[in-house]
Amino acid sequence: MGRLKSLPPRLSAPASRLSYLPGDRQAFDRDRDQQGWRKWYKTARWQKLRMSVLVRDLFTCQMQGCGKVEGDTSQLVADHRRAHRGDERLFWDERNLQCLCKPCHDSTKQRQERRGLS
Repeated sequence: MGRLKSLPPRLSAPASRLSYLPGDRQAFDRDRDQQGWRKWYKTARWQKLRMSVLVRDLFTCQMQGCGKVEGDTSQLVADHRRAHRGDERLFWDERNLQCLCKPCHDSTKQRQERRGLS
């Protein structure tokens, strides 16, 4: 009796919609860092703009109800009021930036963005 040949699969596996598992922060950051605009945050121009925003806002969190004054600039974020999503004009617009403390930026602001409020 002859050998049966293996048939090639007719269906390929569907492409995954996520390139990382939920909760895999390293994979999320790696994917996000692939975006070209991410390198703008590492420029001297951004550092100068960030500091001018922090000084303009007197190192005070602009989130409504917070108002925390923070002397440690590593605990402050120059936040884009309106998400730039790679739009260079919005990214560099000083009027689109505000000073937020890290807790407000990492929790309250992120929740607002997920709900589509920013």
